Parts: sequence; structure tokens; C-alpha cells
Amino acid sequence: MSFTKCNFIMTTFGIFSFLFDIGVDLWISIKYIQQELYLFGLLTIFFALVSTLIVQAFSYSWFRDDCVEYIHGSMRSILIIHLFLAGTLLRYWFSVKHGYQAIYGNKRENHEDTKKKAVDDMTDLSMLRCFKTYLESTPQFILQLYILMEHGQITVIQYISILVSIFSISWSTVDYQMSLRKSLPGKKKISVGFPLLSYTFYKFFTLTSWIVSIVFLLTCNIYIFAGLVTGLAVISFCWAWKQDTDFCKTKGMEILYRIVIGIILIFTFFNVKGPKTRVPISVYYSIRFLSTLGILVLCFYLKSAFARTFIFAVLSIATVVTLGLGILSLILYYACFHPTLHGIAQVKGDAVDGITNNEESRIKKFIMP
Repeated sequence: MSFTKCNFIMTTFGIFSFLFDIGVDLWISIKYIQQELYLFGLLTIFFALVSTLIVQAFSYSWFRDDCVEYIHGSMRSILIIHLFLAGTLLRYWFSVKHGYQAIYGNKRENHEDTKKKAVDDMTDLSMLRCFKTYLESTPQFILQLYILMEHGQITVIQYISILVSIFSISWSTVDYQMSLRKSLPGKKKISVGFPLLSYTFYKFFTLTSWIVSIVFLLTCNIYIFAGLVTGLAVISFCWAWKQDTDFCKTKGMEILYRIVIGIILIFTFFNVKGPKTRVPISVYYSIRFLSTLGILVLCFYLKSAFARTFIFAVLSIATVVTLGLGILSLILYYACFHPTLHGIAQVKGDAVDGITNNEESRIKKFIMP
């Protein structure tokens, strides 16, 4: 394991990014309410609040699991902090503290243990950001695009929200993948350059294409949209249940985890358990391709007036092109740049997203990109 100065700087920067994200959410919701767009304002607050509550629940449960290492019997204080929705800030404090010790502390006394703590803290934050991305940033991105398509005009602050959402979705997914490989012994890191770019393009293009597609469906028929999203969430939850995930130590938190996985799988593919993902990922994106084409055709017939607009023409072409680029980037990444292709030790079974048989860790049981 390694913890670099760049990791420390990015972790410190993450605090300001986290606070900025909260400020943007509050600003947007207030602007909506001032413009008498009460539903949009309430939805913005709803997504932010629900994602925050879920993140606090997982953060507290992880603190409870790691109580010997972190808090030495002060669980009551940790609980109070999480009840005030400040658990993420507490995790940033531990991450910065251990990161500073790993970089600038005494390198002779328990330096490896300190580095491990810093990497583990960084990984926990990455997992929590992954949850928040798909529970808050992605729904808000959908909301902003819907407003753009439905009303045609949006404010500067809404443009800022869209840019923040795009950045948050893309960066948190890539950051999670990099943190995963850094924290697991035996996992080769993604090389900077074409491997990292191909993985980033794969996630960015497939996510963007699908989000625009379902926003098209939302503008055409809200009931079909709700049915599609609900159906995908149920199927994804059943898939996670069938995989018999064992990420959490309590039954209640494991059920919540599977629900969150169901929501994440609506938007992008993650391997919830096991090394063999070649078939599931192929099926997933084959269905995604057919669904995208089906949505575009359905929108053309359900809302022909909207289908004749310039924005529909531009976005529909962009949707198909980005999906194709995303799938090509996916094939390129796994065929040429995946770290396991160049590793000395390979895991048995499928080379795609394999899990090594190393010492037990939380992220080892978490979703694998």
C-alpha cells in the first residue's frame, strides 16, 4: 500500500468540494422556491437529504465495526456526530490526520500501520462518495436535464449544477476504482495515461448516454419513466440478493446495501460479487443498447412535436454516439489496459474484475467496477 502527497492534497481538497456541493444544493433549492418552482426545490432537497441519511448510516456502521482502531470506546460521541449529519466531515478529519502522519510524520515508528490507516480512510471516503454520487448527484443531473428539455431555458446556477453533477459522477466513479486497487494487496493500479483515460471514457460516455435517454423518456411520459426505473431497480435488487452479498455485518444494513446497489445498477454496471463478470457485463450493455434505441423510438411516436425540435435531434444523436464510444472504450479497457492483463499473479476464473484472495477488508466485499 502507498499513500502519496497527491493523495493527501486530493483528500484535503475533498473537504472543500464536499462543503461546496452542500452550498450548491442549498442555493439551487432556494432559487427554485423563489421562482415558485416548489416541486423542483423539494426534489433537490429530498435527493440531498436521503443520500446524506444513507451515507451517515453506512459511515456509522463502519465506525462501529472499526471501533477498536478508531474511537476507543467513544461510540456515543460518534453516534451524536452522525445524528447531526456530520459523519462525512468526521471521516475527512481522520483521513487528513492519518494522511498527514503518513506523509510528514515519523517514518520509523509504525509507519506502515499509519499508511494503511490513511489508505483505509481514503477508501472509506471513496465508497461513501460512490453512494452519494448515484443517490444524489445522478438524480439531480436528471432533474436539471429535464428542466432544460421541458422548459428550454435554465439559469446560470442550473448550468453550474449540471457541471457539478457531471464532474461528481465521473470523478467519484474513477476515484473509487483507483482507491479500490490501491487498498487491496495484490491489485495492480490503473496506469496513468491511456488505461485511465479509456476507463474514464467508458464510464463517462455510457453514463451520459443513459441519463439523457431516460430524461427523454421522462419528458415524454412520466408513468413509463417511473415504471422503467422501478422495474430496473427491482431487477437489480433481486440480482444483488441472488449474489448473496455479505458486505455488512448486520441484516438490516445488508438489505439497505442491496437496495443501494439496485439503484446504482440502474445507471452503470458494477460487479457486486465474484470474479466472473464477462457474461453479466455483456448482457447488461446489450440490454442498455436495445433500451436506448427503444426509448428514442418511443419518444418519437409519443411526443412527435418534441421529436422535431433541434435539441432532440442533437441530443438523440449525441446519445447514440456516446453510447457507442462508451462501449468501445469498455472493450478497449478490458482488452488492452485492464491491470490484470499485465499482472504477474492472475486470479482464477474470468480476468474481468477479479477478486484476489488476500486478507479480509471491507472494500474486498464491495462493488467492483
